[in-house]
Amino acid sequence: MKVEEEGKVYDDINITPMLDVAYVLLLIFIIMTTATVQGITVNLPKASATPALSKPKTKAISITPDGTIYLDTYPVSIEELESRLGQYKAATPDLPVVLKADASIQYEKVIEVLDVVTRLGISQLGLVTQKLVK
Repeated sequence: MKVEEEGKVYDDINITPMLDVAYVLLLIFIIMTTATVQGITVNLPKASATPALSKPKTKAISITPDGTIYLDTYPVSIEELESRLGQYKAATPDLPVVLKADASIQYEKVIEVLDVVTRLGISQLGLVTQKLVK
């Protein structure tokens, strides 16, 4: 066994204790995550041949900085927007719509789109914004 001299400077760091702590924390994280996800096991009842309930698909209207209006990902005019939304509204009476408009566009474009949505009687309308960071 080698005896170390007093005052000798060590030029390496022993990272084994730090790795041990990291592995223990990882193990605790894995155990806690899997314990909360499992939940309670239940025997679900069997359904007859009824159709599955589905949530209506949300339609997104976007207005770019140059004033182009998009329905989902397709560019449309204001007339096409009204006719297509009318078709979707006829198929799904409680059609949800979200409006995403660039902050630099003219206010008039947003009002035109809101007028179309109001004329069609779409009551589920969401305006997409960003959270203000202070």
